[in-house]
Amino acid sequence: MDTLKAFQKSVLRSDLPDVRPGDTVKVFQVVKEGDKKRIQPLEGLVIARKHGSGPSATITIRKIAAGVGVERIFPIHSPLIQKIEVLKRSKVRRAKLYYIRNKAAREVRKKMKQERTVSADIAEEGKE
Repeated sequence: MDTLKAFQKSVLRSDLPDVRPGDTVKVFQVVKEGDKKRIQPLEGLVIARKHGSGPSATITIRKIAAGVGVERIFPIHSPLIQKIEVLKRSKVRRAKLYYIRNKAAREVRKKMKQERTVSADIAEEGKE
């Protein structure tokens, strides 16, 4: 059991900030394409943190890309994560912010309805 604890302690990273749900963060991940390596940043809202503070701890980040919601799950202590920057902290009253998914979708649907009514009005004007 001691070897397991020693291994887990060696895997943990101490250079990362405290990340909580509601934070807007920028995660810099090393991406390997063929024989090249590059750093790809992802900026978004932390909607969940799972598995405590151990080596298997993860964060779920959500962002809107080209009008579509994108979520990625990052293992915090992964060697592929170069750094995490906390850009903004928000006060939230929930540990898991899954309701943000529905809220964002509802706002998009409202915009789509408005666009449809405007385009329908333009189409009717063209017929007259």
